[in-house]
Amino acid sequence: MTGMERRLGWDVGGAHLKAALFENGRLVGVWQEPSPLWRGLEHLDSALDRILAATGAVQRHHLTMTGELADIFQDRASGVRLLCQRLAARLGEELLVHAGPRGLLSAADAARHPELVGSANWHASAAFIAHTVETALFLDMGSTTTDIVPIAGRAVRNAGYTDSERLACGELVYQGFTRTSLMAVARAVPFQGRMAPLMAEHFATMADAARLAGHLDEEDDQMPTADGRDKTPAHSRARLARMLGADAADGSDEDWRGVAQALTEAQLRLVHDALSLVLSRGDLAPDAPLVIAGTGRPLLRRLAQRLDRGVIEFADLADCRPGLREAASRAAPAVALACGGRQA
Repeated sequence: MTGMERRLGWDVGGAHLKAALFENGRLVGVWQEPSPLWRGLEHLDSALDRILAATGAVQRHHLTMTGELADIFQDRASGVRLLCQRLAARLGEELLVHAGPRGLLSAADAARHPELVGSANWHASAAFIAHTVETALFLDMGSTTTDIVPIAGRAVRNAGYTDSERLACGELVYQGFTRTSLMAVARAVPFQGRMAPLMAEHFATMADAARLAGHLDEEDDQMPTADGRDKTPAHSRARLARMLGADAADGSDEDWRGVAQALTEAQLRLVHDALSLVLSRGDLAPDAPLVIAGTGRPLLRRLAQRLDRGVIEFADLADCRPGLREAASRAAPAVALACGGRQA
């Protein structure tokens, strides 16, 4: 890249649209906008409008996606094709799409390779890290999922590539810091001296648990609550209580804080189990550090302590303008493509 060319990295998720702006050798801006694709592609259009209005003119766009999983699409392949077409129409011929080990392809070529393009945002981040770090375990916990990717010999050492393959080998865990429904985290939690079963209903999310446990930055909770009510501790207590077939008045604030902490611990154990499976392959040295990214970094730091491994913040690998480190670590795939995107 020469002169003052400006490059935007994009991560098109099913719930959020993230973008990172690279200019004159450093990262100068990061954005995240809610974009619930399952409610219609107009949400993607409006999120694009808001970000592009903030960035101004850009010469190149590098993009990855997981949004093809949204059930508005007939299947994943058609989701990739439709998103490539729609985004090329908005962003122009300068758009290049990440296709895993194939690197960056034109939107037209990318649409012909949905098996490489779909849900490849983890690979964009891991490939960027591999250019800088000799060996590490990359963990990115976002609002919906957690990626676990070993890096050794400056190469990405994934055992799976598609979502189904990665789920089976522990490299993808459907546990997210805010959007995950509590019924997907635990079957029961300790409450007033007994194990209280959780209802199989979408009454509350992990954002409620993180809020009451004191782990949540409210900027990271961009989706509506399960019941459409406010994002306050009082309403979070009411939602957690409903999961136990109770009301908030049936327990003290400390009781509900204990429930929230138990749910946080249960989620952490699920990620730990998957990480142990990945580590059991023997790809990494016992002292390999964790490179952590995503909104769930508070939990990932606790996991690193349990493993007695060092921690590298993803943002430390990118040359960021002051004040952007938090945002950069939350939007790793977009940052990776903005700062280190390359064409195959």
